[in-house]
Formats: sequence, C-alpha cells, structure tokens
Amino acid sequence: MMIAELTRHLLIEGRVQGVYYRASMVEQATRLGVRGWVRNLRDGPVEAVVQGPADAVQAVIDWAQRGPAQARVTRVAVADMATAEFEAFEGFVQRGTA
Repeated sequence: MMIAELTRHLLIEGRVQGVYYRASMVEQATRLGVRGWVRNLRDGPVEAVVQGPADAVQAVIDWAQRGPAQARVTRVAVADMATAEFEAFEGFVQRGTA
C-alpha cells in the first residue's frame, strides 16, 4: 500500500527572521521525515515547501504556526500544490534569501 505524498507551499509571517526559524524548521522537518526547503524572503516572511506523507506534512505545518521559542508567528498561509509541480526533494534544506 502506497502512502499518499503531499506538497505544500508555506508563507510564514511575523517575527520569523533572526530567531533561528529556518534552522529549527530544518530540524523539525528532518525529524519528521519531510523533504523540501525553507528560506527567508527579503521583505520579512519565511517561505517553505514541504513534501512527504500527509501526517508528517501536517505536523510541520502545525509546528510552523508556533516556530522556535523566539519567534512570534502571526500567520501561516498554506497552498496546496500538485507534487509534480516541484522536483522530488531529497532531505530538507535551508536555502539562501530570495
């Protein structure tokens, strides 16, 4: 039996830069077995693409709404994406600012 894979795009707003948010998300995603990436955006939010089993993707989304201790998340916009829209990721990485 195949486990359904999901891909979601996240845009996280609030005090999410300079608070170890990206590195913490890499740790959480890796622990949960989710693949994809996270990066800062120049205008303040953090952007991420998460891919993996539905329950693990949802766990990362739930974590994203809190973030690390120093973060103050005000909004997480989640967009469904067809998994085919992105390459199949290996691991979860932190990318440079866009």
